[in-house]
Amino acid sequence: MITKNYTTHFILLSVLLVFLFFVNVSLGSVSIPIKEIISTLLGGVPSKGSWEIIIINFRLPKAITAVLVGSGLSICGLLMQTLFRNPLAGPFVLGISSGASLGVAILILGSSFLGGVLISPTLSNWSLPIAASLGAFLVLTAVIVAANRVRNIMSILIIGLMFGSLTSALISVLAYFSQAEQIQQYLFWSFGSLGNLSWAELSVFAFIYFIGILGSLTIIKPLNSFLLGENYAKSLGINIKRNRNIILLITSILAGVITAFSGPIAFVGLAVPHIAKLLFTTSNHKILIPAVAILGGIILLICDAIAQLPTSEFTLPINAITSLFGAPVVIWLLIRKKKIFI
Repeated sequence: MITKNYTTHFILLSVLLVFLFFVNVSLGSVSIPIKEIISTLLGGVPSKGSWEIIIINFRLPKAITAVLVGSGLSICGLLMQTLFRNPLAGPFVLGISSGASLGVAILILGSSFLGGVLISPTLSNWSLPIAASLGAFLVLTAVIVAANRVRNIMSILIIGLMFGSLTSALISVLAYFSQAEQIQQYLFWSFGSLGNLSWAELSVFAFIYFIGILGSLTIIKPLNSFLLGENYAKSLGINIKRNRNIILLITSILAGVITAFSGPIAFVGLAVPHIAKLLFTTSNHKILIPAVAILGGIILLICDAIAQLPTSEFTLPINAITSLFGAPVVIWLLIRKKKIFI
């Protein structure tokens, strides 16, 4: 009976996800009839050639990116909240996002120290993702090394926060000595964006994303056992150290690649797992992982639709919209703390 109820939940959420996906593709500064959009997505030829370019090369990759980013961040948040048994843990508590931001900051702002060596021969489409990935990888390595030297799981959380503070301080120093144009360039990246990926970039992003998703599906049993504490997990034969490193690695891969390709996007990973737990009233990760993935995609599609300011030519920063949405949700959840399932 429980499975039947969850099946209904998943069907309704999947239908809503598909509907919002088409709505997202239909929004933009150029008005395109919905029947033309559906026809184009199904392989047809629209009335105007420019519409096909807009739909296939810009709107469709952006909508797919929104789903991947929203679902990936939400799964990261679920993994972190389970590992640390802390409802306020999110995908960026380990400093992975800050590490990615530091990589981008060194690329953009570091040219002030190196006379433009880093910034030339101009920032290609791959420069920012590569710099962000390297920064995230360095912080990930440091966190895993530190995690293997401490036994208390809360110590890892504090170490991650300290890495985040350290990288933020380094970025502040770089920004202090940088020119206004470079700071503005870095600031625009930090706003987050879902619409700058080509199909080639999206393919790389999706490949790494699916590696992280498949990894998360292999640790459902350890995740469920972690909910009852490490001692209980040990009694079930769970290798605590190995599974802890796997969870950290999967979270870092997902958070790192998402930050690399779309910039830092806040609150989705923190708020969506709580919404999923309230809707599904379960702590079983076999249900929660697909649930947060679908809900995360839905939430980010809604935030992106709001950010596009329909009927307007302006687009708001996606990071600001997710924060405006996520912060009240987190406050509301804290007020209703007894409803939070950890």
